[in-house]
Amino acid sequence: MTTDTILDLLINLLPTIIVGAIAYYFFKEHIANENNRRRFLLQRNMQKESLPIRLQAYERMALFLERISPSKLLTRIHPTSSNKEDYESLLIATIEQEFEHNLSQQIYVSDECWNVIRGAKNATIQLIRKGTMQEKTDTANKLREVVLTDLMDKQAPSNTALAFIKEEVGNMW
Repeated sequence: MTTDTILDLLINLLPTIIVGAIAYYFFKEHIANENNRRRFLLQRNMQKESLPIRLQAYERMALFLERISPSKLLTRIHPTSSNKEDYESLLIATIEQEFEHNLSQQIYVSDECWNVIRGAKNATIQLIRKGTMQEKTDTANKLREVVLTDLMDKQAPSNTALAFIKEEVGNMW
């Protein structure tokens, strides 16, 4: 083969190579777009199915926060005796039981939201313990009074967490 023959062959093959490269590029882009479209449709379907479950989890956590709100907790759970330590234990056990009942909901809420909810639970327990440690608290009924009086000056921890949940659910749309 001479150089002229090789050059003619290359000139004839050049359009074929260019068409092949362009076809490869377009098929590659088409396949990538199809994969992205399928991924989007799958994600949209999963989101459509998971949104009601997530909303239900937020509802359950809102109910939990309402139930551990000190004002509602103290009116719902009456002391069994006049011993303040027994009443404190009963209140804390009730809060922990409510929390354990809703532990699985952490899968569906954001980590930040879950931390706020846990913080509200712990702050409520601390509020009750702080009320028990005060010197003027000598009976279970006095403990109820002290905790409720403390809440007159500030907002309950569960109300702060509930506001956070409302904001997070509002941002889901």
